[in-house]
Amino acid sequence: MEQPSVEELREWRDIMLLHRFALDEVNTKLKILNEEFQFIHDYNPVEHIKSRIKSLESIGAKLEKKGLEITPENAREHVRDIAGIRVTCSFVSDIFKIHDMLANQDDITILRVKDYVTNPKPNGYRSLHLLCELPIFLTNRSERMTVEIQIRTIAMDFWASLEHKIYYKYQQEAPQELLDELKEAADIITFLDDKMKKLNTQIDAYKADIEK
Repeated sequence: MEQPSVEELREWRDIMLLHRFALDEVNTKLKILNEEFQFIHDYNPVEHIKSRIKSLESIGAKLEKKGLEITPENAREHVRDIAGIRVTCSFVSDIFKIHDMLANQDDITILRVKDYVTNPKPNGYRSLHLLCELPIFLTNRSERMTVEIQIRTIAMDFWASLEHKIYYKYQQEAPQELLDELKEAADIITFLDDKMKKLNTQIDAYKADIEK
């Protein structure tokens, strides 16, 4: 990769700054929606929010994988997950509640949905991925930016974290026996999530009976 010019460095800085602003906007929206939901329903679907900006090295690697030149223009056009947010919640039903709350926002456009909750990956990975676009208002212009939002239960997040560590340790060539164990763990987590959802439904029904 050639040494970037001063102008290119400025463009890279602007891209990273704009994506950080986009993360701030989505973080604020999620916190407001969660607090409002808590106020109305006495229950908050969001347990934890974690955000990240892809490093320049990761952006460059993704562009190279796509066979594209590493330029600010290509990063802006072809790397849509520079800004990412992971939302964890207690129950599977919360995942779709959060999706619906975001979809109802006038200034957010959901460009793409990958539903690995309903249709898990072969290795057992489950999560809901949303590619969202929203405006960022600056002093002299507005920019539409994309943010990838991953929504999953706490149990799904624990599994995904373990899977990532295993693949990193074995450089994506983990023994098949270990992969089989990981898939079995994913199936157990699916059962656990379903069980917890049923228990929560029973608790809600019990509370409703008491309040009558």
